[in-house]
Amino acid sequence: MRLAEELPEVFERFGRVSARRMFGGHGIFHEGRMFGLVSGERLYLKTDEESRAQFEAKGLAPFEYMRSGKLTPTSYVEAPPEIYEDREEAARWARLAWEAVLRKAGAAARRKPAARKMAAKKAKKA
Repeated sequence: MRLAEELPEVFERFGRVSARRMFGGHGIFHEGRMFGLVSGERLYLKTDEESRAQFEAKGLAPFEYMRSGKLTPTSYVEAPPEIYEDREEAARWARLAWEAVLRKAGAAARRKPAARKMAAKKAKKA
């Protein structure tokens, strides 16, 4: 069985997850938002400034891709191997990733009104 197909069972204590093919791998979704990705049969979970240190403390590597001939790291970091054996640990790490997704969504929502104000000011000047 492929990793992306196993994840609903791995994350059963976190909640319903689904996998969608994208970018030569799979995006892993919960409630319509991507919180993980599978590439090369490795799972990577979303991180941010608040959660990244927990991943780094375990020596987990970020997902990287080639951009202009250089490896570029992303905000997705490899999941710890214990999640495949311990459903409580899987749920804990999934919640860390999910919270990073929600924080990013909240920050984006707070930025949108400011962007609208700037556009309105520019329109008035024109």
